[in-house]
Amino acid sequence: MQVLFKTCYEDDIRFLAKTGEKVRVGLVIAALLAAPLWLQNYYLAELGLLLVYAIAGIGLMILTGYTGQVSFGHAAFLGIGAYCHSILISHGVPFSVSVILTTAFSAAIGMALGRSASRMHGFYLAIATLAFLILVETLLGEWTSMTGGYAGLKVPALVVFGMPLKAVWQQYYLDLFFVLIVVMAAANLFRTSTGRSFLAVRDSELSARSLGVNVEWVKIQSFGVSAAITGLAGVLLAHHLHYLSPEVFNVLESLKLMLMIVVGGLGSILGAIFGAILISLLPISISFLKDVLPPGIGQQAGLEPLLFGLIIVLFIVFEPLGIYGRWMKLRYFFETFPYCRKSSFVRQKSYLRTERLR
Repeated sequence: MQVLFKTCYEDDIRFLAKTGEKVRVGLVIAALLAAPLWLQNYYLAELGLLLVYAIAGIGLMILTGYTGQVSFGHAAFLGIGAYCHSILISHGVPFSVSVILTTAFSAAIGMALGRSASRMHGFYLAIATLAFLILVETLLGEWTSMTGGYAGLKVPALVVFGMPLKAVWQQYYLDLFFVLIVVMAAANLFRTSTGRSFLAVRDSELSARSLGVNVEWVKIQSFGVSAAITGLAGVLLAHHLHYLSPEVFNVLESLKLMLMIVVGGLGSILGAIFGAILISLLPISISFLKDVLPPGIGQQAGLEPLLFGLIIVLFIVFEPLGIYGRWMKLRYFFETFPYCRKSSFVRQKSYLRTERLR
């Protein structure tokens, strides 16, 4: 077990304080940078899509995992980002400008939603965000002059700084660039007073309010930051889909994002990445399962959402901390072996809900 000796004040805010963490992160980044050298185009495109969903998962994680605000309508911000970006670049706006404008527009919509939902909690907040998703999906389908309606909208070719990115590896490196920026920005966010206020509201709104935190404004900020990151994921997702349709950004897509953060591990950036890996592997597993199950069960239309919901319930009951929690337990076991004890892994409540005493 490694012991850290702090010799200056910067040690308290240093990234990757342990040597093992630095080695693991360095190996992962090196492997991602070298992926085009040993992966075929199909698998490289799937890996790029995984990175895009990791960005979307981090966006939802900031809202739900770090601020405690449940959202079942986050696929709406994916759709807003994808459509807004596609419309802008189809009118001649450069890619870099379009990314900034789309992210800002998504943040503004998110803050407006947060303003409306800032006094809602639990079930009512979930229903409000779900209604917002249905509203956005309907708007995208009915506004035919702008979005093409249910006939769809073709995404223009990817051109960055005047250079067309036609190869799969070029788009992959673009996805990798943005995911590294988002991970660094999200990690830095929770080293600031704003990020700490998110955590305070998540743990106890009553306690946060008694310490002078403006709870309603914190929720609005959280919705804005989350929507901006998810809108950025929508920008990148549009170039993976090549053709947009309102049905893509539906309730099932929101359920996938929720599955990602719950199974990956609430309250952890690494958990969002673990969840993105699961989301990428799950469709392949479901396709294999459909071939194994009897036709009367495997060919049912609602099998996929049923399995998504079942996985969420099983993780909530048996492993509330998700894959990230299991990884932490495994790492602690090896770090403290042979002195680890079973009592070290006693499950505890994640958050203190003193606001329920009101």
